[in-house]
Amino acid sequence: MYNVILKDHSHRKSLGPSPYPGRHEKYVDSHSPTEAALPSVLIIADEGDQARRLRSELTQRGLDCLIVPGKIGALEQIVGQSLGVMVLDMDEATASSETRELAQCIRHEGHIPLLALISTDKLNGLESSTSIDDFVVKPWQAAEVAARIKRILEQKAGTDSEDVIRCGDLVMDSAKCEVSLCDKPIILTFKEYQLLKFLANNKGKVFTRDVLLAKVWGWDYYGGDRTVDVHIRRLRSKIEDSTHAFIETVRNIGYKFKDL
Repeated sequence: MYNVILKDHSHRKSLGPSPYPGRHEKYVDSHSPTEAALPSVLIIADEGDQARRLRSELTQRGLDCLIVPGKIGALEQIVGQSLGVMVLDMDEATASSETRELAQCIRHEGHIPLLALISTDKLNGLESSTSIDDFVVKPWQAAEVAARIKRILEQKAGTDSEDVIRCGDLVMDSAKCEVSLCDKPIILTFKEYQLLKFLANNKGKVFTRDVLLAKVWGWDYYGGDRTVDVHIRRLRSKIEDSTHAFIETVRNIGYKFKDL
């Protein structure tokens, strides 16, 4: 049975009381005019000098940003809201299981991509993470962070530009960012969704792992081609069963989506 969905948040909820006593009752960027709409970029970090500098430099590059501390009271205000990208300092997050769990909840509930800021010594464990769409190695450069965020936002916008894709019992509604199998909703991460959509849009065509990395993750992606295998395995676990098989492994080459 499948019980997940990429939600459409066209109707935003009230943000409710702010976790910051004495401040305005909605999350707003202190560098921007007060408004009800949420920012495109949510920076999950303690509001120290580094976080404020990142917000300032991203704002200068045309991105609306908000800093929210990784605490239950703060992050729960964001669950279910429409956001573009989350930026999470993994070094801070590793010290708090609550922060990681809540960030993952926001990511899955709202189909929100997650960009991680990570130190070099933690790169070895990066590939096993189930909750990262892209990352920047610390010490970060604002230009690189901004470029990766903008690329993610462009990719996310592109997922809404095509018609419904039907592959037997599997249906992808790009306008709503929904995937279902036998009318039952499926939850996918942002990269899983992009990978599935790319393959489904090119039924019957065989793609090497390198090509899939370039098309879905981008030419500048740091990780190896094992990333593709991991995501294919996760996709299969979510959309395939004893009566449904969509993705075929082509030995010594790569993968293709069956032309159903």
